[in-house]
Formats: sequence, structure tokens, C-alpha cells
Amino acid sequence: MFRPLDVHPFTCAKARTNREAEGRTVTEKAATRYLYVARHAEASPDESGLTERGRRQAVLLGERLRGTPLTAVHHGPLPRAAQTAELIGAQLDGVPLHVSEEAGDYVPYVPGREELPGHSADRLLGFLQQFPAEETARGPELTRAATDRFTGPVDGDEPRHELVVTHAFLAAWLVRDALDAPPWRWMGLNHANAALTVIRYSPGRPAALMTVNDMGHLPPELHWTGFPPELRI
Repeated sequence: MFRPLDVHPFTCAKARTNREAEGRTVTEKAATRYLYVARHAEASPDESGLTERGRRQAVLLGERLRGTPLTAVHHGPLPRAAQTAELIGAQLDGVPLHVSEEAGDYVPYVPGREELPGHSADRLLGFLQQFPAEETARGPELTRAATDRFTGPVDGDEPRHELVVTHAFLAAWLVRDALDAPPWRWMGLNHANAALTVIRYSPGRPAALMTVNDMGHLPPELHWTGFPPELRI
């Protein structure tokens, strides 16, 4: 089983961000980043692509974002994320798509038992045991890269709006990161297919969650896919 690094990726990224902020001169500017995060739409059982419902979800999400001043759509390399991004992009006006390994499907962080609440440690560690060590080994590296690439204010004086089409685990990690929650707390933060989370990163302010797991663009029959029945409301 993969064990956590002594310094987790969140700490490394925040330390670097703080050093960069402290090192800015009065002539350098930083602007707000608006990060739109979406889990891929509903996938087929073999995960080789999207279901028909998933295709509808992706198109409707793209229609919702049509009036947003997005400058880029980043997406993971797996077919369910790539197809979701393509369908979203078809609803937008020439916004470029960028495949990103950092937006892929991986376990962001594996905690030690001592980090977890005693009453839930067995359940959480049992959940992680389903992932072979080779599938979690690159998690810290990719999480660090995703945090570096997608979070925090941006250089310049113009706000930036970007969409990341990813998977449930990275979506959970980014929400956890915005809340400064303990690194293990990405677990239990579920994200529905084609739901939308928006995080604002403004200079000199903590990250702000503007909306989380928002399914307002989807009709009721397309809500909550990707969630187990007991977590649907």
C-alpha cells in the first residue's frame, strides 16, 4: 500500500504560492482566477465512452457555460472525460480544448491511519485498499501538478475563467483544497456527473467556493448519476 509523503502535495503547492506572492514587486500584478470544475458525464459500464444520457448531460453543461468568458477547457485523457469536453466545447465559441494528464483519474492522497478520525478510519482505509499500489504511486506527483496548474490567482490584470473536465477524485481534492481541509478529506466529497463547481481565487483572499455540485442545468432525470442511491437527495 502506498504511504503518504512526509510533505503532502497541498503543503508544497501552498508554500510555493506563498513564496511567489511574497516575492512580487509593486509592478507585478495578479488577477482573479475562476476555476470551473466538472466531473465527466455519465460513462458506459466499460467506461469506453459516454452513455446517451451522458451525452445529453455534456451538451446541457456546455449550453449553460455558453455565456461564460472561458479561455480554455482542460480535460483528462480518458475517453469519458475527453468526450465530455468535446461535447461541451461544441457548444462554446471557439474555446480551445487541452488534454491534461493532471486532470486525469487518480487517487490524490493516501493518508495514514493516524491522520483519520478513529470512528471512520477502518472504512476509509478499506475503501483505499481497492486501488493497487501502482495506481496510487503517481497520485502525489499528479496532485501537485494539478494544484500548481489550476489553482490560485493568475498573473496580469485580467481575470481568467477556465474549465477543468475531470473525475470525481480530483474534483473532491480541489474542493478540499479550497477549504483548507486536511488532505485526507477529499474522501467523502462526492461529485455528480456533469455537475458544476466554481472556485474563485482572488489575490490576497482565501479561495471561495461559489457553487458546488450544481446540477441546475440538468433535468431531474439526469440528476445524481455517479452517486450511490443512499447519497441522492
